[in-house]
Amino acid sequence: MTDPGLPPPHLTAGLRSEQRFSADRAASLANWILEDRDLLWDSWAVSARLSWQLPPEIADEVADAILVALPEQPSAPEVLAEFLAAIPSEPVIIIPSEPNPPVVAAGLPVITDVGELAASLNLDIGELEWFADRGTWLRTARVPLRHYRITRIPKRDGVRIIEAPKPRLAEIQRKILRRILDHRDPHPAACGFRRGKSVAHFAWPHTDRPVVLRLDLRHCFTTIGTARVRRVFADCGYSPAVSRVLAELSTTTTSSDALGDLDPWLAAMLRARHLPQGAPTSPALANLVMIRLDRRLAGYARRHALRYTRYGDDLAFSGDAMDADRVLWAVLRIVAAERFVVHPDKTRIMGRHQRQQLAGLVVNDHPQVPRAEFDALKALLHNAITTGASTQNHAGHPDFRAHIYGRIAWVGATNASRRERLLALADQVDWSA
Repeated sequence: MTDPGLPPPHLTAGLRSEQRFSADRAASLANWILEDRDLLWDSWAVSARLSWQLPPEIADEVADAILVALPEQPSAPEVLAEFLAAIPSEPVIIIPSEPNPPVVAAGLPVITDVGELAASLNLDIGELEWFADRGTWLRTARVPLRHYRITRIPKRDGVRIIEAPKPRLAEIQRKILRRILDHRDPHPAACGFRRGKSVAHFAWPHTDRPVVLRLDLRHCFTTIGTARVRRVFADCGYSPAVSRVLAELSTTTTSSDALGDLDPWLAAMLRARHLPQGAPTSPALANLVMIRLDRRLAGYARRHALRYTRYGDDLAFSGDAMDADRVLWAVLRIVAAERFVVHPDKTRIMGRHQRQQLAGLVVNDHPQVPRAEFDALKALLHNAITTGASTQNHAGHPDFRAHIYGRIAWVGATNASRRERLLALADQVDWSA
């Protein structure tokens, strides 16, 4: 029988490092963890507790090992300290010899270990470790060696950080998306980033309602860390080691020199592993991570005869007899419990006498873009017919025609009559002029 104070053999196979916590350090960490009497005994909560004492990547690693070896919270710190003293104290990539093959969900590729994962992605173990950034060494690497290109896009309330993977990592992520994530269904309330769904599906349930409540999740992708992404892959049936590497291939830590002048809270989130906004896998992973949030909010809405939908980081509720303040209070508590943050400046309670707008669509009668947006586009097309398309391209779009037809598609998606009128005008434009 395996000594409960030692890590299972399959957790110590293939370790890059044998450095261990000292006995004093292990005892200190054990006391720190168990000092929180209300601590939930799950990998996220233990990792969050450890992150006050250890770097995030090490905290995640140690928390995973603890939960595998000690599925029930130990009553005595000495038991936990003995275990901590026996495991590696720095991040490692683990090539396990699984005691039992994982049970993978139907329709997903069977990947029994990290070596098989590397082969399925046409990588060797060294390349896999490099792209997974196991030791987060790329955080301080020179720009040419980094896996992501970072772009700042100004917003009214700050800046949006776009982290786009370079071609080779992007292709790896597209394989993960096609082979695994596209075969997993998010909650029915999730209308964004799904084939066959659109912003209109998000808005329609809230049409012609006396009261509509809209909330926005602040920096939604950035607040999703690697522990929650690992849980998505674990729920697919993959082993802890395979789930960990898949999560690391799908997350990143932002380099320190890109964090200047950012809000301290956002900079702290970016400094830890997170879903990069710009990666092919991030939208699908966000939807799957948020299944529990969607279930809780949908359940609350159902119990109170309300309607609930979500489009990315936009949440919407409506009802015929909705106490909006009471609903807002409950929703804020649920969102906080699920470790997301509501943007206070973007919360709106909209009555029938107001313009009820969701994700750019007015829903008072039926979802459609605001009349002013339609009129502005119509005026632009009239001017383009008269003076030439180039005179209207004030923003310097490289393919102005495609840009305008995209705007027409957006307006026309919820109003066929407006689409036909705009297309008729666009047909009269000399796009070469």
